[in-house]
Amino acid sequence: MNNQVKKNLIDKSFQYFGLFCTFFGLLMLAIFIGSILIDGLGRLDWDFITSLPSRKAAKAGILPALAGTAWIMVCTGLIAIPMGISAGVYLEEYSKKTTFGKFVEMNITNLAGVPSIIYGLLGIELFVRILNMGGSILAGSFTLALLILPIIIVSTREAVKAVPKSIREASYALGASKLQTVGMAVLPSAMGGILTGVIIALSRAVGEAAPLIVIGALAYVPFVPDGPMSEFTVLPIQIFNWVSRPQHEFLINASAAIIVLLGITFLLNSIAIYLRLKKRVEY
Repeated sequence: MNNQVKKNLIDKSFQYFGLFCTFFGLLMLAIFIGSILIDGLGRLDWDFITSLPSRKAAKAGILPALAGTAWIMVCTGLIAIPMGISAGVYLEEYSKKTTFGKFVEMNITNLAGVPSIIYGLLGIELFVRILNMGGSILAGSFTLALLILPIIIVSTREAVKAVPKSIREASYALGASKLQTVGMAVLPSAMGGILTGVIIALSRAVGEAAPLIVIGALAYVPFVPDGPMSEFTVLPIQIFNWVSRPQHEFLINASAAIIVLLGITFLLNSIAIYLRLKKRVEY
């Protein structure tokens, strides 16, 4: 067997192995989602969405958890998006490539891979105890903002870096300053990629439970939160609470809540895919 035939055999083997792994993963995902749909679709109705939690599974709903998730998403976005985009633009357009700058960039990239429970420990010490926010929506939002900041910063930098150099040169040729070029030429061109990163980051924040449990989010909340300083729960914690119950009816409730959470996540990711495709078309 000559070298060329051997290389072709290795390439084919790797191709089939990759195809097998892809279909295996899709099969497991289909089984998982199918099982959830079979258990939860029958329980999913308007009363389930608009009812408060209850110790009786048939009367339990997800309204406080759904409202808490909405509050957390909005507050986290208001905190993390301006800071993340500003930091990404500064690092890409203004910061000098010094040793310290490279050190900062490396640590921001590494922070994206830190387990979320670590951010929960930081949040309980800084926001709950030192700043005395308690187990409130605001404390949870600041904690999740720290969690997704590295993702937004990195995606902003990549989007800004992808803007063609000719756009900057054309802006400078018309007499624009550095700030005007960044604000009126670079950022509009990079906005599709930036928004994609922001939505993906928010999708991660929606599914997080560990850091919120650490800072004191409640598993049972019989009221709808009415402000940033209210106690709260979110859908992942409500699901965790139900799956820990021994009664099968609560498992059905958990499946229905998972369908709602998956719907929110799929919607956010669909928007991100649309923005990514639109950006490619523009270029």
